[in-house]
Amino acid sequence: MENLFPIKIENYIDGKWVPSTNLKTYQRENPANPEEIVIIAPNSTEQDTNNAVEAAQAAFTEWSRTPAPKRADVLYRFAEQLHAERELIAQIITKEQGKPLNEALGEINKTISEIRFTAGEATRLDGQTLPSERQGIEIKTKRVPKGVIAAISPWNFPIVTPLRKIAPALAAGNTVVFKPASITAGTGAKIVELFERAGLPKGVLNLVIGSGREVGTPLSVHPLVKGVTFTGSTGVGSTIYRRAAEKLIPVQLEMGGKNAGVIYDYNDIKGAVDQITSAAFAATGQRCTSISRIVVQRSAVDDVVSYLKDKCAAYVIGDGMDPETTLGPVVSKDHLETIDEYVQIGVKEGARLVQGGKRIESQTNGYFFEPTVFTDVSPDMRIAKEEIFGPVLTITPVDSFEEAIQIANDVEYGLASSCFTNSMEYAEQFVNQVQTGMIHINNGTISESHVPFGGLKNSAVGAYSIGVTAKDFFTDLKVVYSASK
Repeated sequence: MENLFPIKIENYIDGKWVPSTNLKTYQRENPANPEEIVIIAPNSTEQDTNNAVEAAQAAFTEWSRTPAPKRADVLYRFAEQLHAERELIAQIITKEQGKPLNEALGEINKTISEIRFTAGEATRLDGQTLPSERQGIEIKTKRVPKGVIAAISPWNFPIVTPLRKIAPALAAGNTVVFKPASITAGTGAKIVELFERAGLPKGVLNLVIGSGREVGTPLSVHPLVKGVTFTGSTGVGSTIYRRAAEKLIPVQLEMGGKNAGVIYDYNDIKGAVDQITSAAFAATGQRCTSISRIVVQRSAVDDVVSYLKDKCAAYVIGDGMDPETTLGPVVSKDHLETIDEYVQIGVKEGARLVQGGKRIESQTNGYFFEPTVFTDVSPDMRIAKEEIFGPVLTITPVDSFEEAIQIANDVEYGLASSCFTNSMEYAEQFVNQVQTGMIHINNGTISESHVPFGGLKNSAVGAYSIGVTAKDFFTDLKVVYSASK
């Protein structure tokens, strides 16, 4: 496997693998070993972006008229290709993103499940037949594809997140221009390669690799683009939203999170901590659905801290290619420094550091950081309000369940939340009052492959992805009135 790296990749436009028009490239290092270059990718231009959009527009008419079952067949074949190459692709994910190999394989398996569900959605793009107020009139609704969709994806889940955009777009009859995160462009190129093998016609899916300024911005404002689906930071999502509003096109934005796990009146503190730990430190805390705050009944704080310290101490930190590793590096040197800065902010704010809090030195100078826990965290501290996107977990004690809900809601985000309680009354109160799009009672923040995924407040805008709600973004609705004569 080592001999395959570095992998050199290109853009994919109108069914051809091509370099950027300026012939420039950039290199992506292995975050566990920055001296190792794993990907060499094009540093594309606005011209490359325009070429890709024009190719997608040219392919739209024929693809949109392709019978839905045949579009579904392409997705099923893609899922088969992905299953056959999952071991290789998992290693590419680990090499360029850093997550342990088992986590990369888990992401791929989840992707396969979602693709298979979405393929079936191609034949479930149903409408309604409605009664008319008048004699001799029949009324029906039907769903039609929008056109060219811009799909802009992040680096933390480099295969499942792009395919939550690409697969439903294709199933509905749209064409796509795909901009992956530059950090994980190797996985993005592999996605397109598998669609090529699955028989997707030229121009239906196009890949442009490069910066937000040269690719992302021109793509989101291009006059031929009829919708933008984006996952990433709230700041970038807000900018995309403004640009789309000027064009009067829809957006599907999945953005930040500062997710709370509430523990109150619960008799299995260890079980709650086990699930919260997994939700907090999977992908080294670089998940939009990570639990990053524990809001806990004051009498249970000591037990929570004790169990958390044991769980954190059990992590094996290292290169994700090592089968013993359970916590990989963070994604970049800049991100490592950001996490370190937040830890120092927490200490200065008066929070008590009870576990971790330091970079880890290694022979390879990888971007490793200890799983970190703060307690005595007040809800107005920056570490309790801002998205750190790393292996940092805060603990805030409360004296009532009402206070717990108030603190859970006292952030700008509203993506996911968990509540661990034996009280049916508290559980119902949590469901009704907490301001998040996804709510978990007595379990962590795991989403499922056929269920809508989305959030409220500054975490999301537009239709939820996955599940039956995806078609609300990827199709337009037409209403047809027909007279009998």
